[in-house]
Amino acid sequence: MAAVAAVPFANEVPSEAAQLRRGLRRGERRRTLLAFALIAPLVLFLLANFVAPIGLLLGRAFTENEIPAAWPTTAHALLEWDGHGLPPPALMSGFLVELAATRGTPALSAAASRLNYEQPGSRSLLYATAAALPLAGDSDPLAGLTAIDVRWADRGTWAMMRRAAQGLSTFYLLAAFDRRLDAAGGIQQVPESQAIFVTVLARTLWISAVVALVCALLGYPLAYVMARLPDRVARIGLILVLLPFWTSVLVRTSAWMVVLQEHGLVNDALLAAGWIAEPLELIYNRTGLYIAMTHVLLPYFVLPLYSVMKRVPALTVRAALSLGASPLQAFWRVYFPQTLSGTAAGALIVFILALGYYVTPALVGGADDQMISYFIALYTNQSLNWGMAAALSLVLLVATVLLLLVHGRLAGRRELALR
Repeated sequence: MAAVAAVPFANEVPSEAAQLRRGLRRGERRRTLLAFALIAPLVLFLLANFVAPIGLLLGRAFTENEIPAAWPTTAHALLEWDGHGLPPPALMSGFLVELAATRGTPALSAAASRLNYEQPGSRSLLYATAAALPLAGDSDPLAGLTAIDVRWADRGTWAMMRRAAQGLSTFYLLAAFDRRLDAAGGIQQVPESQAIFVTVLARTLWISAVVALVCALLGYPLAYVMARLPDRVARIGLILVLLPFWTSVLVRTSAWMVVLQEHGLVNDALLAAGWIAEPLELIYNRTGLYIAMTHVLLPYFVLPLYSVMKRVPALTVRAALSLGASPLQAFWRVYFPQTLSGTAAGALIVFILALGYYVTPALVGGADDQMISYFIALYTNQSLNWGMAAALSLVLLVATVLLLLVHGRLAGRRELALR
């Protein structure tokens, strides 16, 4: 009986192993909470000052509320309209009432600017119509509107307003690729005189690729020499590479403007040497842009490559030479593959940084050398078209993310191949 009574008591008392597991779990939870408490201020700071503002800006690429904010009843009626033919007279009458109520207000300006982005001349159309209100007769609002401007009898005008009233829109994203919606809702290319963004995007990618290639051609020998020098001398070279970081990009770019101008240091030296008969055009063109951007971005290629080269064992190249390989074969087949990760990382960093460059192209480049960041700044600061600025920023962000994904995939395959 005593043995039988002891069995439940033994089951009720936790074992030492179970107590230890629970203690370990409690300790792990405490450490996790402590770690989270330590990084929580930083996370909140990043969310409030980095993630949230960028998210709100990028959200403007596919959201628009100018028409619903200015004319809410008209916007609701436009969404209920099937889009065929002209809107019913009740919709037009309601629009005239709300248009008169917003005359001279910022809401009318915002709505007119939004429609003018899609169809030039819409701003003047709305302001002329608002100035002519109230109409003489209310029985036929279409006749009154047509008397002001015949464009009110065009279904395309009302279809444009209907698209702008939807809240969620692809207008800005399509415009970033020189596309737009027609009156029937199909995607069409904008007129050739307005098609600029595909060219600008291609130009941005091309300039970034050329700068990355030039940095690779100049930076690889420099990093190679620094990696083979004694540590004391290599440190001096590393300081010289880092020296440009101590000066702002604006100052460095302005210095290149002085050096590359018609009577600058470069042209004066070439003229004095007798190598040229007249000054070269080295500024406000693509040549000056490549020179200035390469100088600014070259350290971003050299530093990651130098760190990789310092870890490459010198014995591998010596072993290849001792086995009969020529110096070129030893470099290309033994040394270079071990530095390929640093080369790819440096080129990718330079390429991504060049994609978003604004100051250097704006100061040194010409009118045909401006990159996509110039237009983002233009729409943000001057024309205040935040939707277009957000769409171009989103295109740039997606291109950068795709490059990172491709680099990660290729780097993973290269590591598997080396194993």
